Amino acid sequence: MRYEILGPLRVVDGDTSSSISARKIEIALAVLLIRADQVVTHDQLMTEIWGDRPPRRATAGLHVYISQLRKFLYRPGQLENPVVTRQSGYLLRTGSDELDVRTFLDLVKQGRADVREQRYEQAVHRFESALALWRGPVLGDLRDGPVLTGYATWLTEARLECLEMLADVCLRLGRHRELVGRLYSLTAENPLCETFYRQLMVALYRSERQADALMVYQAARRTLQDELGLEPGRALREVQQAILSDDNRQLGVLAPS
Repeated sequence: MRYEILGPLRVVDGDTSSSISARKIEIALAVLLIRADQVVTHDQLMTEIWGDRPPRRATAGLHVYISQLRKFLYRPGQLENPVVTRQSGYLLRTGSDELDVRTFLDLVKQGRADVREQRYEQAVHRFESALALWRGPVLGDLRDGPVLTGYATWLTEARLECLEMLADVCLRLGRHRELVGRLYSLTAENPLCETFYRQLMVALYRSERQADALMVYQAARRTLQDELGLEPGRALREVQQAILSDDNRQLGVLAPS
């Protein structure tokens, strides 16, 4: 089986994918997946499902949800159910099953290593393969409890970092023209992320669009002032100054971080 959480939660078995329609059972599976192969306590599960106001029979209700989850995950010929009971809670054993987030993190790690070894084409392939695993927001709309919320926030930041590294490597390879449209979209989707503005300015400058690059700086500055009352950071200011002084040495190559 393959568990997928980089988007709405679903379980893929061969050519068939299935989802859980009951929200509380879906939350239980989500928590067990993001803590895969670790024990999740009864209290943690109940907090994720009911918040800080669990019903009087929350423990009995949790047992029912776990029982239904086991039925959902059961497959003919299966020797043991992946959901295992422990004294303090429950554990989901992945065994040979796949989890898309693990694949994503492995690809990002390999991409970093490729960058360090200057294997830039391979790094692009790794980062693009990692991003292709995403089908939407992490776990869809399952962000009620602290564990799920924190995990979704962390993974969303990991995706943004992957996007930043991919753009840096593409600039290193001289693919600035094909980056412009993508980076305009990324600045619109992430208006407080200065890295995407900086990369867009470099891509535009290297595409002989100096005026557009400076307009991006002004747009970034207005956004940061309006939203946070801040001026652009040092890296963004340095790119602006390099464009104004036509510093090809600084703007010719943007080294990957």
